[in-house]
Amino acid sequence: MRYFAHLAYNGSSYHGWQSQQNAHSVQVELEKCISLKIGESVKITGCGRTDTGVHARNYYAHFDLVNLIQPDQLEVLTAQIDRFLPKDITLFKIWRVPDDANARFDALTRTYYYHITRSKNPFLTDFSWYIFGQLSVGSMQQAANLLIGQQDFTSFAKLHAQTKTNICNVQKAQWHIKGDELLFEISADRFLRNMVRAIVGTLVEVGQGKLSLEQFATIIQKKDRSAAGFSAPAHALFLQGVVYPDSIMRGH
Repeated sequence: MRYFAHLAYNGSSYHGWQSQQNAHSVQVELEKCISLKIGESVKITGCGRTDTGVHARNYYAHFDLVNLIQPDQLEVLTAQIDRFLPKDITLFKIWRVPDDANARFDALTRTYYYHITRSKNPFLTDFSWYIFGQLSVGSMQQAANLLIGQQDFTSFAKLHAQTKTNICNVQKAQWHIKGDELLFEISADRFLRNMVRAIVGTLVEVGQGKLSLEQFATIIQKKDRSAAGFSAPAHALFLQGVVYPDSIMRGH
């Protein structure tokens, strides 16, 4: 029987979501805690990979169990697992879903937030990128508008990544201003490894006047990672949300 898990994590201490040899990952922590509490060896599939140091406010994963757990028991079990998890991982809910539901492939859209602060603030240091100097947010938004639609994002993809295609459908790419803080919101059907950080780093170069709007458009068209800007720091990036079909969110 298949179950979905809804969780959040502070990625500062982890080498991303994905289980890796000789590296501390969120997946390993979650598998260990769920397996111990349930009494079965559990392998978890996440909705996507997050890079080292990247956070998730809303993350989803699925796993299979041999034995059925009743809904009232699931609530108690979720609370027990959550208490057992490290302080930088929170488990919100576990629920049963159709047996073919898939946390990775059934996701309709994913949304990331990237946080920038333009003034030195010790209370934002761990979760936002401090940028000194002027930024033209209007120019950054004009460039971000060019990301909308279905196109090849090879210029913003990690080199030598094992993906069949670099085509993504970006539905939203919006800069929000709140005082000295900037928030970049981007939603798409899928994201490539390092894609959001590479996009943000390149957009910042537009905002600093290092790249023109025409040059940004050319970068997209070149399909060449070396043409784009640097990757923005990981610690300011959050997986904000994932949308699934109602049949999965309602459960079995």
